[in-house]
Amino acid sequence: MNYPTIPPIDKNAAKKAQVRQSNLTKPPGSLGRLEDISVQLAGMKSDPFPTVSRKAVIVMAADHGIAREGVSAFPAEVTPQMVMNFLQGGAAVNVLARQAGASVTIVDIGVASDFDPSLPGLLHRKVARGTRNMAKGPAMTRAEAEQALACGMEVLAELADKGLDLIATGDMGIGNTTPSSAIVAVMTGLPVARVTGRGTGLDDAGLANKIKVIQQAIALNQPDPQDALDVLCKVGGLEIAGLAGVMIAAASRRIPVVVDGFISTAAAMIAVGLAPDVRHYLFGAHQSVEIGHAAMHKHLGLTPLLDMKLRLGEGTGAVLAFHLIEAASRILREMATFDEAGVSGEGL
Repeated sequence: MNYPTIPPIDKNAAKKAQVRQSNLTKPPGSLGRLEDISVQLAGMKSDPFPTVSRKAVIVMAADHGIAREGVSAFPAEVTPQMVMNFLQGGAAVNVLARQAGASVTIVDIGVASDFDPSLPGLLHRKVARGTRNMAKGPAMTRAEAEQALACGMEVLAELADKGLDLIATGDMGIGNTTPSSAIVAVMTGLPVARVTGRGTGLDDAGLANKIKVIQQAIALNQPDPQDALDVLCKVGGLEIAGLAGVMIAAASRRIPVVVDGFISTAAAMIAVGLAPDVRHYLFGAHQSVEIGHAAMHKHLGLTPLLDMKLRLGEGTGAVLAFHLIEAASRILREMATFDEAGVSGEGL
């Protein structure tokens, strides 16, 4: 499968943004990471005065065969029920997106039940009715994984063609912390127990079973840690593949990606594995309470913007981070320099 070319970061635009930052009416560095974010944005977008006013979150929904192994505290029926909640505007991500002025796009890329084709607001892009049980064999075929990646790229392109400055990734799929833990264990080499958390709220026995199931899946399928597509096929998920496609397509268009929680960051690991330069277009939104999330950020070289003890998914943490990223952009563009304000900067 061919992936689009990822352009290099525009160092000249970043330098111009840095020069402007150093001349704004404040002590140098006094706005901390907001200054860094603005310079990153300039380089990503090839614009010394970057704007992020057109914001969107893409939520990919899919089911997982591994859920049959009791790895979630919630039944698989919750996936389609939550998709309906998203479409009705009643989920957390809907509320936070409205606050942030962002659109929400819901994609059925692999839910195990069917929706009415005339249902408004839902993108029907089902690759399969969920993945297979990775404890008994590969989660999906190579063709399915590539179709899901292509779907993510197509959905991003459709949004971008209408105008898009900043994208967040979100997920819905009961059982999806299990493939995410498998991905981080395989790609970092860390023990499964070190990167597997309670997900939707498993008790101690449930967590022990989840770890055992992941170990079994990895031992059975033997995914190659140097081959991201192989990892995706054997222990991944359809929404993870779709989100990886979103990230690759966004980076190819110089659209920064705000990566949400554990599942989205697993998708980022796959995306970077397939197209390494994608990493330069990623913002880590937040540090979730999933114990493997920090290892993911370390692997990707990301420093999360928030630590709010979140573990919901849906894109909620990424949409919260929109506010900080837009603040950084506005500071760079709208704050006066010393010359503009007629303020002496001597001694600062």
